[in-house]
Amino acid sequence: MDNLTNNEKIEVKKPSTENKRNAYEIENFVRVQDYTGEGYKLRDSRPETGKLVEEHRGEIEEAVQKYFLSTYKTEVIVHNIIGAVDGATVFVESVGEPHFYTYAIIPIDVDSETVESDEVWSEEGQVENAIQGALYAMIYEQEFTTLDEYLDSILQKYPVVGVPIEAIEKVGGSGFSSSVYRTSKLGNEFQGIYDMYLENPEISKEEIKKNLSKADFKPDQMLILIELFMKESDTEPDQAVFDKIVSDINEMEGIPRGAYTIILNDNLIDKRRGIGTKDNTLESMNPNEILKE
Repeated sequence: MDNLTNNEKIEVKKPSTENKRNAYEIENFVRVQDYTGEGYKLRDSRPETGKLVEEHRGEIEEAVQKYFLSTYKTEVIVHNIIGAVDGATVFVESVGEPHFYTYAIIPIDVDSETVESDEVWSEEGQVENAIQGALYAMIYEQEFTTLDEYLDSILQKYPVVGVPIEAIEKVGGSGFSSSVYRTSKLGNEFQGIYDMYLENPEISKEEIKKNLSKADFKPDQMLILIELFMKESDTEPDQAVFDKIVSDINEMEGIPRGAYTIILNDNLIDKRRGIGTKDNTLESMNPNEILKE
C-alpha cells in the first residue's frame, strides 16, 4: 500500500509539471514563419520604461544613431526599441558595408521620466564582434555567396526554413546574419582589420583582406552558425536532412573558412526569447563543429 501511494503521488506531480510547460508553450511558442520579433521581452522589463520608450522614441533613435557614428564610424537604422528595467535596448542595422545587426543600450530615469541621451553604451565586445564578422564577410564576399547559394538550394529541396528577416532586424542583434546563418568571431586576429576600419571607414576590401591574410587566423576563431527550422508544424527535426547538411558542409569547397555549427529545430520558436532550440533539436556543436580551412 505504501508503494502504491508513493506511485500515485508521482503520477499526480508529473502531469502538473507537464501542464505548466505546455501552458508556457501554448502562450509563447509560434510557427517560425509567423515570427516577426513581436512578443520579445527582456528580463526585468518594466511597463513604466516601455511607456517612456514610446514617448521618447525620436530622441532615443537620434541618440543611438549619433553614438554609432561617433564611436564606430557607422551609420545605422533603428529597427526596434525594447524597454528594460532602467533603460532600453535598441536594435539596429548598419547602412551599407560592412553589414551587420547589433544593439546598444540607453539609460532611462523612470523617476524623472527622462532619457539619458549622452550615456548610450554597448556591452563589451558586442558591437566590435559584429563589425569584425561583417568585415570578414565583406572581404570574402564570393565565399559567402557560395554558402548562400548552397543554403538556398537546401531551402528549395527540403522542408526547412529560416527565420524571417523582419525578426532578425527587430531582435536579432547578432552581427553578420542572414535568415539561416550568422557569424561570431572568437580570436583577436580580427582586431587589426577592425582598427583599420575605424581609422578609415572608406578603406578598400583589398587592403583589409591583405591585413587579415597576414594574421595567424585559425578556422576555429570564426564561428558560422547555420540554424534551420522544419517547415511544417508538428514535425520533428528530420535526421536525414540534418545529416545531409552536415555531410555537404564537410565536403564543400569554396565556402568561408571557419568553424561551422549546424542546428535543425522543429517548427516552433519562443517569441519571448527569440530561441528555437529545444530538447529535440539536432545540432553539431563544439566539439563536433566542422572546421573548414
